[in-house]
Amino acid sequence: MSEIVGSKSETLSHGHDVHKHRDVQGAKLGMWLFLFTELLLFAGLFLVYATYRYFHPVQFHNAGLETHTLFGTINTMVLLTSSLTMVLSIGAMQRGKKWLAVTFLAGTILLGLIFLGIKYFEWTSEIREGLYPGSPALLNMSDGEILFWGLYYTMTGLHAVHVIVGMIILTFMLVFILTGTINQNDYIKLETAGLYWHLIDIIWIFLFPLFYLIN
Repeated sequence: MSEIVGSKSETLSHGHDVHKHRDVQGAKLGMWLFLFTELLLFAGLFLVYATYRYFHPVQFHNAGLETHTLFGTINTMVLLTSSLTMVLSIGAMQRGKKWLAVTFLAGTILLGLIFLGIKYFEWTSEIREGLYPGSPALLNMSDGEILFWGLYYTMTGLHAVHVIVGMIILTFMLVFILTGTINQNDYIKLETAGLYWHLIDIIWIFLFPLFYLIN
């Protein structure tokens, strides 16, 4: 009788493991599909940028001279560091070190906030200089320069929105860790959130040379 009970228990346990494995794989697949759609969105914008730059190379170069390379460089370092802290947070959770995972995740969110703060000061400086869509100063420039600044605000602005969304997601992950919903045995949510954050970093790595190193 005990052997039958034991056999049933093993069967149920095995079935639970298979179900959990499928849930994990399904969650990862769903996130990868979502990330693919995000890549398509930015790929379209990159194509538009490449097309306009091909027809207005000199004007794009002149407009690129007006961007703040220092701000862009610092923000690149900030986001690269945030990717590192995100990885360290996941690694800490895998080892069962809850508070270390919380610390690194909080650091990632803080770095995202720093990125947005720098971007705010950068945009404020450019707006004061009259370099924004529809401004009298910009309307007196060439078509290529107008296109450059239009793409600059569109693409970096869209990226900033993704940073904000990423920070909100990571804040939820922080709460989940603190409440035990995410733990050493179940951290798939944290992993998928990490994939989204890495996408944000990768997109910026492409935006940085397009708008800041063109000069």
